[in-house]
Order: sequence, then structure tokens, then C-alpha cells
Amino acid sequence: MQKNSSVYAFIDSQNLNLGIKSQGWMLDFGKFRQYLRTKYKVKKTYLFIGYIPGNQKLYTYLQSVGYICIFKPTLEIKNKNKIVVKGNVDADLVLHAMIEFNHYEKAIIVSGDGDFFCLIDYWYQKGKLLHIITPSQKYSSLLKKYAKHIIKIGLLKEKLRRK
Repeated sequence: MQKNSSVYAFIDSQNLNLGIKSQGWMLDFGKFRQYLRTKYKVKKTYLFIGYIPGNQKLYTYLQSVGYICIFKPTLEIKNKNKIVVKGNVDADLVLHAMIEFNHYEKAIIVSGDGDFFCLIDYWYQKGKLLHIITPSQKYSSLLKKYAKHIIKIGLLKEKLRRK
């Protein structure tokens, strides 16, 4: 990587949260932002997240540690007498990655979702793919093509978990 190259990170927060919870631990978002900044020299970290009115304290914290939060309205969906909150951020993440495309040299995506295959493939073709950080051991088989770029966040548990 060039000395003055800029790296941007794009995070699917729902995929990140569910992936880490499935492994039985909680992420310290402050430590994660610092890790991205020091290890990969990430200049901007975009966090795509569903907006829930009662979570303002969380959003303020995330912004205070350096995340650029891109909020998506959420939907409450009833599923077998249980309310599930959905905030599908995939299209927003791809859109922002393309809007910012000329402002970064390399990109990191934090998701194991195959819906991002077209974006990852495009970055790869253009020489901009730095890493895919997968939130769980399981990730889309579409991403196996980029195995040398994949980092499993579970391997960083001791560095990044909330204590």
C-alpha cells in the first residue's frame, strides 16, 4: 500500500452484531475503530445502522469514537408473536461506497454477506479491495474467491471484545 494512500471502511452493523453475538461475545466498538485506524490506517469508517429512536446514547458514542453513522429507517415486522426490527442497509452501503469511490485508494468491508459480492468484485477488479472482515466463521460462499483478503474477526476476540 502506498504511504499516503487513504483507506475507508464500510461496516454492515447488523451483520457485525449478529455474527459476533453468535460466537458468544460483545464487540467494543471503540477498540474496533482504533484497531482499524492503527492496523490499516483507516481514514474514514462508515457504519451503516438501522435507526431506533431510543438508541441515541449509542449513536452519540459511536460518532464520538470516530464512526460516520449512516442511518437507515427501521421496520417492525411481526414474526410468530414476536416483533423483529429490520433495517436493511445493504443498498445504502453500496451506494456510499460508490459515491466515495474516488476518495479512497483501498477499501475494507465488514460483512460476510454475499449481497456485497458485486461491490467486492468491483473493488477487486479496480485494485481497491484491501480486506473483507467477516463477523463470524460462516460467510457467503460467494466470498471464497477472495479468501486471501478475508480476516475472521473471531481471531481478534481478545483484542476487541468488550470487557
